[in-house]
Amino acid sequence: MSVLPDLHLHYVQACQDLSQPENPFIARVLQEADKNDEIGTKGITLKLAGNNHLVPVPRVTDDDLGVLVSVLDQAPFVTGLDLAYNLLTDAGAETIATFLQENSSLHYLNLMFNDIGTSGAELIAEALHSNQSLVHLRMTGNKIGNQGGMFFASMLKVNSTLEKLDLGDCDVGLKCLIATAIALTQNKSLKAINLNRPLLSSQQEESTVHIARMLRSNSSLVELHLGKHGMKNFGVERLCEALYGNSILRYLDLSCNNITYDGVKFVGELLKKNKTLKILDLSANRIEDPGAIYLSEALETWNMTLQALSVVSNNITGEGLVALAQAMQSNTTLSHIYIWGNKLDRSSCVAFWELIEMGRLELGCTDVVPYEVDGEIFLAELSHGLDKHRYWAPRSAAVAPGAANASLEILPVSEY
Repeated sequence: MSVLPDLHLHYVQACQDLSQPENPFIARVLQEADKNDEIGTKGITLKLAGNNHLVPVPRVTDDDLGVLVSVLDQAPFVTGLDLAYNLLTDAGAETIATFLQENSSLHYLNLMFNDIGTSGAELIAEALHSNQSLVHLRMTGNKIGNQGGMFFASMLKVNSTLEKLDLGDCDVGLKCLIATAIALTQNKSLKAINLNRPLLSSQQEESTVHIARMLRSNSSLVELHLGKHGMKNFGVERLCEALYGNSILRYLDLSCNNITYDGVKFVGELLKKNKTLKILDLSANRIEDPGAIYLSEALETWNMTLQALSVVSNNITGEGLVALAQAMQSNTTLSHIYIWGNKLDRSSCVAFWELIEMGRLELGCTDVVPYEVDGEIFLAELSHGLDKHRYWAPRSAAVAPGAANASLEILPVSEY
């Protein structure tokens, strides 16, 4: 049996060799890793995220990272590295890039919400031209800009290993979105991409048209996030037209756009014929009662494949919510539904109370819980949703390791 390296001991030695003071947060995480019984069989993820600590921790800096990777070079059993919410800059990105070029064991890398800019993005993207191990990369919240996004779009033309890429909240622009869409017409390995909240000045929805065109020919993408794109009914229609011929996409996120009930009419028609879409996020649009009724009609008699639907904050009143509840009575496949932020009246509260009371809807699969006051039923909010853990996840074992949000627990990308 091979003897596993002592990560903490190697870290202390590396700090001495490089004349770098120890970071007590890194030291503690490495000590915990050394005690992990699965370290030599399954591989481990080092959780060095700078947020989510009851006691503040010294966040990881570029200098700290330089010492850490010198330790990890000798630790092939470390397959994941979570460096979210730290103080890494383009200098740290250079360290990461060098590590990726030389490392063949890292599968998961989370760099979300650091201070990496365009030049750092270029270095990391170039490293992924040759890296053949990394499967999941999160760059969320680093202000890499449109040019930084272009480097990742170019990388997607070459890389054949990466399966999940998160560029949400990265300030990418129209050129990056178009270049990414073009790259994904050729890329056969990427299964999930987050392009939420680009900076778009045009109202013509050119990026949506190109993404729709990509969906006609792409044969690998199962998860697509297009939140905060300023998408209107025209864009939704283009996407739905493309998805009639797409039998791959399982998860579509259109949250925080400008979609009205006229746009949802196209979604309803798509659901009547599409047999592959399993998760649909329409949160924070304005579909109102007519839109909810379009969806309920499709789900009640036509679509028996959708598993999760979010219509949070869509200005829906009791009429639309009751229609959705009635659809769930006859549709046995739809297991997750999120409705908070709409106009919950007595009829809608009773309708969802009945679903929960009869066991048709589990509390873990919705964002409301019923309670009774003076014989009248009301609904309170539960902190559930499709993106519950997209930006923040508790350190407890309640959340599956590597789950970006609750939706991935419903439909793991690796299944496809």
